[in-house]
Amino acid sequence: MIKSFRHKGLSRLFMKNDPRGIRADLAARCRVRLNVLRQAQRLEEVNLPGFDFHLLRGRPKRYSIHVNGPWCITFEWDNGEVLRVDLELYH
Repeated sequence: MIKSFRHKGLSRLFMKNDPRGIRADLAARCRVRLNVLRQAQRLEEVNLPGFDFHLLRGRPKRYSIHVNGPWCITFEWDNGEVLRVDLELYH
């Protein structure tokens, strides 16, 4: 379950199905990934083909799923809750 967002455009896309604030070529792929995050009860459920799911370095513990090109959705996971979801250029 997604509890919080860092990226206002992703929040708007998720809450209101309003893609303003998200590049048009990323919106559909972001929707798919947000729905997976919303439904996931275990972190392993996010590890799907094409998502390139992985743990990022640093603290707090953050994870990344690939969207398109260098764009990724990053998030924190805490006991089944997805926190501080962000869309960022990640090299």
